[in-house]
Amino acid sequence: MASSFLSSSAKPYCSSSPLNPNRFPSPTTSSSAAATPRFPINGLSAAAAAVKSNPTASIHRIRALPRAARASLPRRPEYVPNRIDDPNYVRIFDTTLRDGEQSPGATMTSAEKLVVARQLARLGVDIIEAGFPASSPDDLDAVRSIAIEVGNAPVGDDGHVPVICGLSRCNKRDIDAAWEAVRHARRPRIHTFIATSEIHMQHKLRKTPEQVVAIAREMVAYARSLGCPDVEFSPEDAGRSNREFLYHILGEVIKAGATTLNIPDTVGYNLPYEFGSLIADIKANTPGIENAIISTHCQNDLGLASANTLAGARAGARQLEVTINGIGERAGNASLEEVVMAIKCRGELLGGLYTGINSQHITMTSKMVQEHSGLIVQPHKAIVGANAFAHESGIHQDGMLKYKGTYEIISPDDIGLTRTNEFGIVLGKLSGRHAVRSKLVELGYEINDQEFEDFFKRYKEVAEKKKRVTDEDIEALLSDEIFQAKVIWSLVDVQATCGTLGLSTATVKLIAPDGEEKIGCSVGTGPVDAAYKAVDQIIQIPTILREYSMTSVTEGIDAIATTRVVVTGDVSNNAKHALTGQSFNRSYSGSGADVDIVVSSVRAYLGALNKMCSFVGAVKAGTEVPQNQSV
Repeated sequence: MASSFLSSSAKPYCSSSPLNPNRFPSPTTSSSAAATPRFPINGLSAAAAAVKSNPTASIHRIRALPRAARASLPRRPEYVPNRIDDPNYVRIFDTTLRDGEQSPGATMTSAEKLVVARQLARLGVDIIEAGFPASSPDDLDAVRSIAIEVGNAPVGDDGHVPVICGLSRCNKRDIDAAWEAVRHARRPRIHTFIATSEIHMQHKLRKTPEQVVAIAREMVAYARSLGCPDVEFSPEDAGRSNREFLYHILGEVIKAGATTLNIPDTVGYNLPYEFGSLIADIKANTPGIENAIISTHCQNDLGLASANTLAGARAGARQLEVTINGIGERAGNASLEEVVMAIKCRGELLGGLYTGINSQHITMTSKMVQEHSGLIVQPHKAIVGANAFAHESGIHQDGMLKYKGTYEIISPDDIGLTRTNEFGIVLGKLSGRHAVRSKLVELGYEINDQEFEDFFKRYKEVAEKKKRVTDEDIEALLSDEIFQAKVIWSLVDVQATCGTLGLSTATVKLIAPDGEEKIGCSVGTGPVDAAYKAVDQIIQIPTILREYSMTSVTEGIDAIATTRVVVTGDVSNNAKHALTGQSFNRSYSGSGADVDIVVSSVRAYLGALNKMCSFVGAVKAGTEVPQNQSV
């Protein structure tokens, strides 16, 4: 009885990538064969066979696989728009640059979107939804740039080239804009949508079901007629739509040429069993469904987006729409890292499903999206949160010291999170370029020579003030120096005075886009307020500070402070919301880091203003600062 109970216990550790075998040492105490856990790896036939024949096989034997065995990992099936040759393969459709960017304050410039798109390609996503081209000329240009540069550049050992997708409503103007943007990619896709729930058709569209079907059919056919071989159709608010109507409209768009049918839970209303049943019913009852891929797109309003997505995959969906860090409208979307790692960790319960994601790039991608979007994940966020692999409870620490598999079901190494310093290098003010560059490589950062020189200069400035520079300091400085918007205005000097004896004052010196130095000074309710007013005097763009926050990167009185701000401006850029079509005033985020909190605050503010200037394509700074406001 005891043996049976132990052998059927939950498998405590999962992984699918070879790791440092020393990361998880064997338990110090011996155990019986029945009590020793097995460690399945999705799709790794050689290792799976070894484990099956020997249930006592240790995690080290799987993780220390020779290169030849690792080469037997399942390869990504050749891309065909309306079918997947391997029924267990799941396409990952990332919409961080489209749905994710609709989060308030998450506006990214074209250059930032291109950087993120390159990282998504390295991560191995199958489809990148690069934006909503009809929303603004800048969005169209951004999607076009991604299509040209990322949509034609092979990455990885398998030479993977992602599909580049543009969103459009069901009208010719939107579809034309989407096609103009994505047609330059090797694998272009147009994603068009129209609402199908009764509440949306009646109150938003004010159209009959028959009219909606006719529009959907006509616009899918129109997208195909432009020469686009890959068209995705979404019945918006499918989770609250009539089932029979869904089967009908989906069957009609398949006839018109749709290759992927995306089923969105637009308002995050469904429970996992409901959504899984919806996908299964669509698969069983839609005419011609064998000629299209079923996709999911789940919002997180009830906190069930990732669970619903996995339920959809288990029921037959073979494309999953997700975002990095789960960012998106309202409460966000299904999180790529959660969905991918759940499939990787528990794939055997999902029928052997697997993806083409290189999970070693998850941590870096998460950090990059945080920096460029300005949306920081909560510490307890699954997979990528600061506390995801932290253990403070005494009982947990005791178990971890004895065997890490007791409380960690995923290794930090699996997602590219490395904190060990195998060379014993401690960085300080005497550290040279080689040591610092080695540390960047160890942390997973790849930057060019010019970026490194810019970073190294900032590093030396901080190292002169701190006895020891930690990994967290390095990442904060790198984010502040490298992961920033295009530099239009650059900071030279800041000087501030404050206290209880008089007004706070600040003097700021900036370099203008034409290279001229401009100086402004002001008084304020505090040093940061005074410094921001001095910056406003120089740049002269009306802004409203919406959010301001500051955190300490490490402990200690000499810690680096990281500041994040969100601003809005009065400059209209004619941006339109993807779902409502309404114009809106964008928000712009910025971040800064320095040991001086005033300098950190000014860097953050300047980063947000630079992003705003880049986005609107104009710098309102032609006039000189009045003499009486200069120092």
